[in-house]
Amino acid sequence: MKLKIITYFILLLFVQQALAQTKVADNFFRDFSYEKAAELYKEALKKEDSTEYILTRIGDCYFNTRKVEKAEFWYGKAIKKYPLIDSEYIYKYVQTLRSQKKYELANDYLRTFNEKNKRDKRIKNIENFNLESYNQLANTDKVYVDVENLPLNTVYSDFGGYEKDNMLYFYSTWVKDSITDEKKLYDWNNEPFLNIFQSETKIANAAKTFSEPKKLNSTINTFNDHEGLVTITNDGQTMYFTRNNVNKKEKRKYSKEGTSNLKIYKATKSGNTWSNVIELPFNNDAYSCGAPALSPDNKTLYFVSDMEGGYGQTDLYRVAIKADGTYGTPVNLGPDINTEGNEKFPFVAKDSTLYFSSDANLNLGLLDIFETNLLKRKRNDTTKVQVNNLGAPFNSPYDDFCFFIDSDTQTGYFSSNREGGKGGDDIYAFGKYQCKQIVSGVAYDELSGEPLDKVNVSLLDINGQVVETYYTDKDGKYEFKDIGCDKTYTVLAERVIYRPDKKGFVTSPINGETTTIDLFLAPLIIDNEIVINPIYFDYDKSYIRPDAAYELENIVAVMREHPKMIIKIEAHTDSRGRDAYNLKLSDRRAKATRDYLFSRGISEDRIISAIGYGESQILNQCTNGVKCTEKEHEYNRRSKFIITNQYK
Repeated sequence: MKLKIITYFILLLFVQQALAQTKVADNFFRDFSYEKAAELYKEALKKEDSTEYILTRIGDCYFNTRKVEKAEFWYGKAIKKYPLIDSEYIYKYVQTLRSQKKYELANDYLRTFNEKNKRDKRIKNIENFNLESYNQLANTDKVYVDVENLPLNTVYSDFGGYEKDNMLYFYSTWVKDSITDEKKLYDWNNEPFLNIFQSETKIANAAKTFSEPKKLNSTINTFNDHEGLVTITNDGQTMYFTRNNVNKKEKRKYSKEGTSNLKIYKATKSGNTWSNVIELPFNNDAYSCGAPALSPDNKTLYFVSDMEGGYGQTDLYRVAIKADGTYGTPVNLGPDINTEGNEKFPFVAKDSTLYFSSDANLNLGLLDIFETNLLKRKRNDTTKVQVNNLGAPFNSPYDDFCFFIDSDTQTGYFSSNREGGKGGDDIYAFGKYQCKQIVSGVAYDELSGEPLDKVNVSLLDINGQVVETYYTDKDGKYEFKDIGCDKTYTVLAERVIYRPDKKGFVTSPINGETTTIDLFLAPLIIDNEIVINPIYFDYDKSYIRPDAAYELENIVAVMREHPKMIIKIEAHTDSRGRDAYNLKLSDRRAKATRDYLFSRGISEDRIISAIGYGESQILNQCTNGVKCTEKEHEYNRRSKFIITNQYK
């Protein structure tokens, strides 16, 4: 009986410890300290059976920080163990699967989600959710867009690029040096607080450059809160931006649920300084309003909010800006745009196209960028609004958002935390273009004139980076399609046992042209000899110079390609100098050459000899006492690599 009581109290103690651990984790989760919360939730798991609450909370910690592989693992455990789980976690699980291109498995769970939520607008037209549709979104074959990661990006978060009057405004933690004071770091991700920065843009040599970013004045940016997501009126005198909900002392205010909501503010420009910051009247401590975007005529402000009465978690709204500077009542954009999920980051282009991000509909994972013709409809038009996914390269398996475009130049920016970035969220510049060309040709054996197969032809850009590769077939032909106009390239042809050939060229500015460039590779094996360029030694020396080592790598490549090949090495000099000295010098050089090949992994039994012959085998008339040109003497200074066996 005593043993049972002790066991009971031990179990009770473990349960109490687990509950306490969970409550502490909940506090960190509330404060957006997701890494710490996940650690504590896992500790709680050790003290009690895995519960639906803890499993999904761990999943949420990783989902909110976009660590999709870990989020998939924990959501998967919860869904498999608790079949009656809240379907919202099934949708989040789908998002983690799509973000890892596991489209077929994602579709299986989408159907499960759809069965539980027939009216959910996030997956309308589920018949389109198939592998072919995903592949079409990801296909960039007929999309002519240059995308570049901005040089302004840091290892922290940088996003929300918005350009006005040759000034790029963006939302960033942009700092040059590491910050060690924890009070200056945000608990959510242990990064500095986000502020609004600006960088002057210029066009130089057909490329856009950016000045070193500067933080907007302290009237806009606060010390320990987030500011960002800017839109500016056409006259450049009024700015709308987002900030955490703060009081008059610039201290963060929290809702009853412990959340610090977002609010939209307005500032006016005085000289080069932004001042007179005013909170917009439709803000509310009970919900968030953020990501403001102006219509082309500046008479309507679009924004995102989670206010009560919406269709989903966050919706897009519009509010009229009246002539007297007051505002109308916010209006939800309706169910054609908004879903039960998240619609965020609106932007209205000059041509009145509305761009926004959403985690609903057919997408490549997490947030995707969409466009709609909502603003082009006539007032009494009842036609259903068509929402289109922009597809790749704007969208990826990760978060893609904050789209901005200049409709006149078809250039702009978007933000993403996709793979290949500098860290966190990055800003990408893009330019749409249609000018494409083709370069093609044939790779030949220079000696025989026959086309060569198995040639690796690379297209290199002006920086020497490989853009694309092509392997020739028996006809020796290669072709690169859709290369840029008015750009500098190099085509490089390589094949083992051949000397590479490369040619540079510049494409014209005319669309659709074809450039023909044939390439000629010199064989390294001719008859019974491996033939390379002359190996040079310093005067009176026998050590291997770097330029000689470069040539000797051709011997290494040939012998690696033919592992049964055996060779002998001969070294020869010209007739100048004493015969006996030349004989010894050439012999030292032959053996230095042999030793280099040994050092590169060629086994000793594959080189049967390395002998110097001095001037005993002159190939022309330049013997002792005969006056010859330097070029004629050079002809006699040679190293030979003679194949001594049937190696194939």
